Amino acid sequence: MSWVPSERFQFPLILLLVAAPFLYMLTAPGGVLSDRFVERFEQSGEAEAPAAGDGTFVDSRHYRSSDEDRAMRPVFENMSAEIEKAARAYPARVAILIKDLNRGYTYAYHADDLFPSASLIKVPIMVGVFDKIHRGRLSLQSNLKLRRSTRMGGSGRLKWQRDGTRFTVRQLLEQMMQRSDNTAMLLLIDEVGMGFLQNFFPTMGLVYTEIYPEGLRLTSGRVRYENYTTAHEMAMLLEKAYKGKLVNSFASELMLDIMKGKKGKTRLAKHLPVGWEIAHKTGLLRRVCHDVGVVYSPNGDYVVAVLTGRNPTYGRAKEFITEIGDITYKHYRGDFGFVARAGDSKKSAH
Repeated sequence: MSWVPSERFQFPLILLLVAAPFLYMLTAPGGVLSDRFVERFEQSGEAEAPAAGDGTFVDSRHYRSSDEDRAMRPVFENMSAEIEKAARAYPARVAILIKDLNRGYTYAYHADDLFPSASLIKVPIMVGVFDKIHRGRLSLQSNLKLRRSTRMGGSGRLKWQRDGTRFTVRQLLEQMMQRSDNTAMLLLIDEVGMGFLQNFFPTMGLVYTEIYPEGLRLTSGRVRYENYTTAHEMAMLLEKAYKGKLVNSFASELMLDIMKGKKGKTRLAKHLPVGWEIAHKTGLLRRVCHDVGVVYSPNGDYVVAVLTGRNPTYGRAKEFITEIGDITYKHYRGDFGFVARAGDSKKSAH
């Protein structure tokens, strides 16, 4: 049985047959429009993203390089090579992103791979709280009351407080970020709303980082709706805060100040050189172990994000993250024959 087009298809079909020769003359190689199409495509096309897997060095500077910048480039490249060697030798999943915040040099290793966020989810939660404050719907001095429904096990001491105990939003933010207090996190989520956070995350530029109630559970096994993130997106949030572009300049500075107060010298902070500062957040749950932060050094500030998964032990994962931090400290602490520009070091003095 042969197929016969209905009457409604006859006119478009005839029109297509008539127009085809003219379209070919215009767009064929050497045709009138072909060169214009190619030129426009080449001008508007973006650089292809590096394939996941091997580490990638990117020079994203948008200003004329100076002598100290040129001196720093081989240092950053050598540091990146040493970091990649360590990452390849580690017997578990690894994602790393390091970016020099003054010069734009970036090293990425599996930076877009997905990992359960664990307590790193508290970073965008904090941003959501500050957005509510910025919009006048909440205040740092607002008092929130502890209830049984907002208690959560795991990290933190607020779970031992009596029902009805009140805490300011500022106190809860400090407990959540500095002691990774889960009860403080639940109180803040209860105040701003889970639905609000789910809608707010994409406005920060987050594509893969999401939040679900089930992903907050402390179970060691898999959950149906996991809270995932990437090294790239965590580093992006910290860079925005460093540049004063996360909510606003006041909120950005205060968020980093709160993160500088994190308790305990562990992971990236374990061997932090004297006089340096780090604003960071750790995460540990379901065989993942992370640390992300902004390091303030005399030779320039940089963001570092190290995510690990399927770890043999948490102790080994913490040692690996410390090792990555040590490599960056060694290279940024060395005598490279230059001094940081005044503009580079202005935030190091905080």
